[in-house]
Amino acid sequence: MAALNTGMATGMNAGMTTGTGDAVKVLVADDEAMIRAGVCAILSADPGIEVVAEAADGREAVEAVRAHRPDVALLDIRMPRMDGLAACEEIRRTAPGTAVAILTTFSEDAYISRALGGGATGFLLKSGDPYELMTGVRAVADGGAYLSPKVARHVIAELGGERLTRGAAARARIAGLTAREREVLALLGEGLSNAGIGRRLHLVEGTVKGYVSAVLDRLEVGNRVQAAIVAYEAGLVASTPTGA
Repeated sequence: MAALNTGMATGMNAGMTTGTGDAVKVLVADDEAMIRAGVCAILSADPGIEVVAEAADGREAVEAVRAHRPDVALLDIRMPRMDGLAACEEIRRTAPGTAVAILTTFSEDAYISRALGGGATGFLLKSGDPYELMTGVRAVADGGAYLSPKVARHVIAELGGERLTRGAAARARIAGLTAREREVLALLGEGLSNAGIGRRLHLVEGTVKGYVSAVLDRLEVGNRVQAAIVAYEAGLVASTPTGA
């Protein structure tokens, strides 16, 4: 998984766990019991991932996050009582230590921009490969960003209607960044976590965190996925697939 147009790459190997070496704790929320059971079964097959709670609607998901404090909340978009987008916003507001990944279908592409604004950093296709599900969960748990490859192609196609204009605008936006900030932005575009960026640039994680915050502030974006899109549009991320 490497280039943005085949998925915002995690830079993670399937065997990696979180920085503490503990299992990644996950909440799975979907109103369809069979889908929820299937997702839980896939994730439970990975010894480095532990499903700590399930929810059948957005309100249950928010309450379960408060009770269990998972590393990742994996949310369906269309759920009763509270949909996944509203649940995402509430979780990010009340439990910032829990990363949010969205379970999506092609028919739900219109919701992706709102989910980005709400703080989601992962978008996983329900019909995708089980390996992608595991990899995506691990990536967002580690502080990275992940778009399922097919979702990423679709998002970029949507952005591509005015690509030249958007590219020029993105290059103008990054013009004020320092050389180091551009390096950090490019690695955000590859989906690397702070720890991964630190290893690549030989920086301590605290320093990387400062650079990431500065980049987000200068670009006036709300999260790492939005920054990664700017990196892609500005040409900082390879547009040729290097793997899936």
